Amino acid sequence: MDEHDLPRVLQQLWGFEGRSRPGPKPAFHISDIARAAIKLADAGGLPAVSMSKVAAELGFTTMSLYRYVDAKDDLYVVMLEHAFGEPPVLDPRSDWRARITTWAEAFRAGLREHPWILQIPVYEPPLSPNQLAWLESALHAFDGTPLTAQDRLSAMLLVNIYVRGTAQLTANMRTEPDAIQEGGRLYTERLTMLATPERFPGIAATLEQPPNEGYAGDFDAGEFAFGLNTVLDGIESRITRLTP
Repeated sequence: MDEHDLPRVLQQLWGFEGRSRPGPKPAFHISDIARAAIKLADAGGLPAVSMSKVAAELGFTTMSLYRYVDAKDDLYVVMLEHAFGEPPVLDPRSDWRARITTWAEAFRAGLREHPWILQIPVYEPPLSPNQLAWLESALHAFDGTPLTAQDRLSAMLLVNIYVRGTAQLTANMRTEPDAIQEGGRLYTERLTMLATPERFPGIAATLEQPPNEGYAGDFDAGEFAFGLNTVLDGIESRITRLTP
């Protein structure tokens, strides 16, 4: 297989196509399409993105887009490539746990900035430059551990799934501090009324506990940190078992 066997959208993202392509000079770059599509998605969610709307945002006809992307799925590839950008720089002096935490927090930040990413169907592993760079970065986070190459990939997928899952759970929730505080207060009051100790003793017991001081008013961040640390505890347990 050579570069010409790749889908056209990947040829463009990797810089293979366009160096000697016949025909008129392109009117815009694939990155222009990405920016226009991301702008629409950030404003109205993924349903706001269509070939015609992206073309209109660029000031061109819909047919002109087909010189760059063959279908909407290709448009999604371009959007993901530019929405995430390059992965975070991981400090080689830090231990594996600090490095993968930095990676996970950056991944979470990208999903929070562009929540429509969670609406894009995942049919196959990534092949675009930045997406592979994120994968490579996560694998290197485990440098210095006894994890095998497959172990590192599996650990990365576990962290990836956790981050995506928590982001999906909170994607449609209001995240402003005042809204969280008010919503949490109202929910607690209603839950206290409905979840009586006689019927729901487990839930009632949690309501009797004092607030977790570690959350410092940011319940979302506190829950994310708790879950991530629990996931990493599991990976650390495997590392410990493999360490001579």
